[in-house]
Amino acid sequence: MRRRRWSTRDPLVADLEAAVGAGHVQAGDAAVHLYSRDGSAIGGGRAGVVCLPGTAEEVAACIRVARRHGRAFVPRGAGTGLAGGAVPCDDPVVISTTRMTRILDVDIERRLAWVEPGVVNLDLTRHLAGTGLHFAPDPSSQQSCTLGGNVANNSGGPHCLAYGVTSAHVAAVEVALPDGDLVVLGEEEGDPVGYDLRGAFVGGEGTLGIATRIAVRLTADPPEIATLLLDFPTIETAADTVSAVVASGIVPAAMELMDQRVVRAVEPHANAGYSLDAAAVLIVELDGLPAGVAREVEAVTRIAGAHGADSVRVASDEEERERIWKGRKAAFGAIANIKPSYYLHDTVIPRTRLAEVVAEVNAIADRRGLIVMNVFHAGDGNLHPLLVFDEREPGVLEEVFAAGEEIVRLSLSVGGVLSGEHGIGLEKRQFMPLLFQPADLDAQRVLRDAFDQDGVANPHKVLPTGASCGDVQGMTRLPEGTWV
Repeated sequence: MRRRRWSTRDPLVADLEAAVGAGHVQAGDAAVHLYSRDGSAIGGGRAGVVCLPGTAEEVAACIRVARRHGRAFVPRGAGTGLAGGAVPCDDPVVISTTRMTRILDVDIERRLAWVEPGVVNLDLTRHLAGTGLHFAPDPSSQQSCTLGGNVANNSGGPHCLAYGVTSAHVAAVEVALPDGDLVVLGEEEGDPVGYDLRGAFVGGEGTLGIATRIAVRLTADPPEIATLLLDFPTIETAADTVSAVVASGIVPAAMELMDQRVVRAVEPHANAGYSLDAAAVLIVELDGLPAGVAREVEAVTRIAGAHGADSVRVASDEEERERIWKGRKAAFGAIANIKPSYYLHDTVIPRTRLAEVVAEVNAIADRRGLIVMNVFHAGDGNLHPLLVFDEREPGVLEEVFAAGEEIVRLSLSVGGVLSGEHGIGLEKRQFMPLLFQPADLDAQRVLRDAFDQDGVANPHKVLPTGASCGDVQGMTRLPEGTWV
């Protein structure tokens, strides 16, 4: 199949240029290639024309142009998504919000900020420095991911154990609907009257429209923070410690677990002080009033010792705390020193099954001749097994995707769910019937149709369908017969 070639004389391109300016429409081969995939392992997407609006009105105008020309549209932020949610299917208009980077208003007294969707997650907290407030959701990609993408995927992060995922921090969203209208879902104060359409939109992965402005709730900086680094002789003893800490009634701000392979990849670059001999390290962060934090540090130290921890270290100052977290945040990038590619899942399982599931994940990788590295949000059971590989090796992709399917099925078999923060996208849509009954899926389709009866907003995502993503050349095979 020959790729469609665009010229500035193409009516669609001309209308988009009229809507957002000629300098903000890209239809060349380089742009089409760049915007045809995201941060996932999913390849084979196909972008049509790419536009970069600068205002909410321009986003709406791009949607109306796409509709007028009979084209679907795909929202895109920084492209850091890991489930194929921004992979375009069938030559759609890709609407990138990365030019929309303004922090529009910050109300310190009400702890509320209105921001545009292209604001980088960490930039908002940096902007708030000195106010005593911050934005709590902190994905590992927070230095590059944007708030529009966080809203689309209901993103999490290490500190969401205590503070909740993105939906808990979004009061209202201005949305460009699939017909091009602009509406506001939610309320700045109090609960919405009637149905919670804001709640439906957050986590909708761009299938219900495009966020153009976001009212986010801000969180007070804690008066005291203690960051603990614990070393364990086995990953099972570390996992058991996680369950025991939560069972004791302590809810840490974060509990992050890394196995030895991750630690050995990260430590040479982060210099975080991780033990290279430990089979697993656990980061526990406690915050709150000083006296309460001190008691919880003692309790966690005691629990860890009872479960076989080799050592417990409390960061002595902010610099040491930052180094400990730098290692965790750099984990995904550090694996490039082992193999050039990775396939990452984010299923969620009951905390009490962590040890056995991690052991079985390792066994799955061993049976298929793969390297797996485990780093995950242990406190809420959100697994992040990285299957590390070199796609130039013959047959390795088939083994990687087959192992990924086994991990998904394993997680569901112990009472888990498909995703904690990455979303469903293209990657997991064919697994949805394993988690939901037909009536449940039908209800989700009805909700989606209420927003987008013509199926033009980020088509082929989230819900399983008989359709493929375009019958394009160079397709990549995914689990359960999903083709991209």
